[in-house]
Amino acid sequence: MADANGTLIKMQGVKKVFFTDEVETHALEEIHLEIKKGTYISIAGPSGCGKSTLLSILGLLDSPTDGNYELNGQPVGKLTISERTRIRNREIGFIFQAFNLIGDLTVYENVELPLTYRGTSSSERKQKVQNALERVGMAHRLRHYPSQLSGGQQQRVAVARALVGDPLILMADEPTGNLDSKNGEAVMELLRDLHRNGATICMVTHDQRYANFAERTIHLFDGRIVEETQEARVGAN
Repeated sequence: MADANGTLIKMQGVKKVFFTDEVETHALEEIHLEIKKGTYISIAGPSGCGKSTLLSILGLLDSPTDGNYELNGQPVGKLTISERTRIRNREIGFIFQAFNLIGDLTVYENVELPLTYRGTSSSERKQKVQNALERVGMAHRLRHYPSQLSGGQQQRVAVARALVGDPLILMADEPTGNLDSKNGEAVMELLRDLHRNGATICMVTHDQRYANFAERTIHLFDGRIVEETQEARVGAN
């Protein structure tokens, strides 16, 4: 459970160093970050500043070289590989730039997949998949294959797949990166609606227009947080 203050994520002094051919690349330096339940946060900055590295660590896809990270009150550094895998499957929903849908599975089967890994019953899977597809406006395409969908539709299916297991947090890595501006705006409006309905979202973007959809933006530069801005959301459309 999130702590009494509603803190879902807490990072203290997180660093990430990559070692290649005796060269040290410091991707992240002294990251201090808290994300409360129900927050919509964007991580913004130029290409190569460490955004995706930070999101990978937040999503348990990678580990920090140093520092402490607590997810939902649990120290991540003490987790076994199998525990990390279970938490990723049950508590984190991922949305990727490249959609990452499986081409020979239908829309329904793609969204169902995380629940299959969990061993969820057939009847419960059916209900959850239907609900997730309805939330993203894609229930009418459930028998289609990814190749039969536009890029914007594929990303909506990817969002449904991320949502289907009722995760604690949605992690979105450049979710509009492969979309034209019209479809990009539509996906951003979808994420905003999900947040308004209670979702916690952490999104990486290099596009300031899309960063502004979040209520809070962390600005990275050369692996460090250099600025944080809050967006006024009162009366926003």
